[in-house]
Amino acid sequence: MEHNSNTDVKVLPESAYRPLNEGEKFIPYIPADKKITEISPRVFVYGILFNIIFTFAAAYLGLLTGNVIEAAIPIAILAVFLGKIHRPQNTISENVMIQSIGAGSGVVVAGVVFTLPALYINKLNPNMLHIIVSSSLGGFLGILLLIPLRRYFVSEMHGQLPFPEATATAEIIASGEAKGRDRSGIILLLATGIGAMFDFLAETAKLWNSGLHSTVILGQKGIAMAKHKITFGIHGLAAFMGIGYIVGLRYAAVIAAGSLLSFLVLIPLVYYFGQHLDVVIPHAPMLGPDGEPIKNMLIRDMSVGTIFKAYVQPIGIGALAMAGFLGIIKMSRIIFGSFSLGIKAFQAGKAGQVATERTDTDIDPKFVLLGQLAIVIILGVFYFFLTKSVTGALVAMGVTFVFSFLFTAVAARAIAIVGTNPVSGMTLMTLIISSLILIAAGMKGTSGQYTALIIGCAVCTALSTAGGFITDLKIGYWVGVTPKTQQTFKFLGILVASLSVGVAMWLLATSYGFVKTPETPSPLAAPQGKLMATIISSMMSNADMPYLLYGLGAIIAIILEMAKVPALAFALGMYLPISINLGVLAGGFTAFLIGKAGKTPDEKNAIGSQGTLIASGLMAGAALIGIVAAVLQLSQLGKPVRFISVGEKFTNVGGKWIPEAHKWFDGKTGQYTGLIMFIALGFAAYFLARLGAKWELQRKAENEAASKSKE
Repeated sequence: MEHNSNTDVKVLPESAYRPLNEGEKFIPYIPADKKITEISPRVFVYGILFNIIFTFAAAYLGLLTGNVIEAAIPIAILAVFLGKIHRPQNTISENVMIQSIGAGSGVVVAGVVFTLPALYINKLNPNMLHIIVSSSLGGFLGILLLIPLRRYFVSEMHGQLPFPEATATAEIIASGEAKGRDRSGIILLLATGIGAMFDFLAETAKLWNSGLHSTVILGQKGIAMAKHKITFGIHGLAAFMGIGYIVGLRYAAVIAAGSLLSFLVLIPLVYYFGQHLDVVIPHAPMLGPDGEPIKNMLIRDMSVGTIFKAYVQPIGIGALAMAGFLGIIKMSRIIFGSFSLGIKAFQAGKAGQVATERTDTDIDPKFVLLGQLAIVIILGVFYFFLTKSVTGALVAMGVTFVFSFLFTAVAARAIAIVGTNPVSGMTLMTLIISSLILIAAGMKGTSGQYTALIIGCAVCTALSTAGGFITDLKIGYWVGVTPKTQQTFKFLGILVASLSVGVAMWLLATSYGFVKTPETPSPLAAPQGKLMATIISSMMSNADMPYLLYGLGAIIAIILEMAKVPALAFALGMYLPISINLGVLAGGFTAFLIGKAGKTPDEKNAIGSQGTLIASGLMAGAALIGIVAAVLQLSQLGKPVRFISVGEKFTNVGGKWIPEAHKWFDGKTGQYTGLIMFIALGFAAYFLARLGAKWELQRKAENEAASKSKE
């Protein structure tokens, strides 16, 4: 994923991004012998506020699309924008701390939404307290395991690791020190407002149908295609537009290609060869997409959604699992090098190495080791209450610490090199191995599933935190923030995010759900959670699994890697509904077209640099409205959304309010209106990019004029 810094003013030292010469020492923007305010009431208020907001937003987006919003960059933009209001009291160090505390949101959410939806999907009676405890302990462990590695990644490898996300975020924060009017925060807020309003009108007020379907949009041709099980749809929401915009056309096209294979090739193929069979072809799912029993259903009686769930999604699962495994293999050199690095860092911590300079000061190594020990003990007690078994608790505790310890350096190095954390693959491996160990220890069934998923959450959060936190520390290194301060207050960020994500998971599971029912007709996709649910249930039960379909998916992933196609993105497309991925593709195509606008190279660059702002705003606005909509859909409140919704009517059945769409909403009126509005959203993004580019060019001209006047 590419990020553009929308400033031409370089505030950070010239040596910030290059290797140092022999004998040269890096001097940050704030030298070690200079101390300015790092912690203030503003840091607490904005850091915690942004943390809570982006935790809820990231949870909604992660469960809706499988992509967790990157909180670091939008929080940095907001910190700089709001910091201008508090000048001259506000400092660049405060902005770094606001970003660091707030960015705890995304890393904790990733650990939870990638694993714990499986608790709901497999009906394991999840407990909000367990979600909070497992994610917070995992995050704390990630911080403590990373601290001994900070000096190596941040200082010793200076200029040798690109740190793509840290570079983009640092330039945004540094731009706040430059002269001229920086109005990037206004663009972000405008995009947030547009995203919020669009998705509120589409998803909550139901003024138009955002779920566009080929049988309606294409008319008789679409109906004729549907007879052969050839259908597709587009989910026209600001959330998907934003995701496609930020990932770009290339990545969005690869994901969409996976969906096209599933829906336009594999599903029609299964129906073509299976429609004349009078026997049931074995499959794993017992229930169809609408909750109907399909165990003994013939292929000719299946809908597109049923064929997808019974025969095509398992192929996607196999492809996802193999893609994750291949990703681990491709990083094997990094992994093995990171193992030895982690051991050396652990030994250095035991030796009690202490720095004297402010900008090289960590939390005392003795406290770090004691903290690691304390977290492990607390984990053991926590697992004992879960398993009611000393053996089970010791096994779970050991697995959590060992995998977190082994993969922490991997996560940090991956973020430092490519800007992407392979946490999905490492979590999948952790889940499989921990399940095998728990089975060997005699833990199977629902208890074994629950424990394995909690282990997966703790490890995933630890690795996600380690990867995200190394970015924060590198930014602090460039700016000159005290590492010890960042490390201390990162615990606050993790704690706030863990408390928030526990509430967010309960809210989203209650309002939207992860399985289609009459009360939740549009459940959240939760792709990683459903993958984990399938794997864990197959390993810890005696049910027959479609291993042939898994194997076919694995072969597809191998072929994709051989063809140099991103296998994980393609496999995710195969697994997710096509409507989501075509919505993302529309966003990527919109970004591509907007990037071509502009008459001069400077104007083109300025328009292109607005991408992160607009995409982040659209996603954040859509996600926040998704949370508001979730509250409005709570049955405990009497489902107040029924008073707002125009396209749906609600009927009270046994004390539950069941939604039913009006005919015009599902028909041409609702869907053509939805198509027009989605196109209009693309134009709104274009005009916003032009406005942001205009302001950026004005600021550049002001800075150039100021420089000439000094000369």
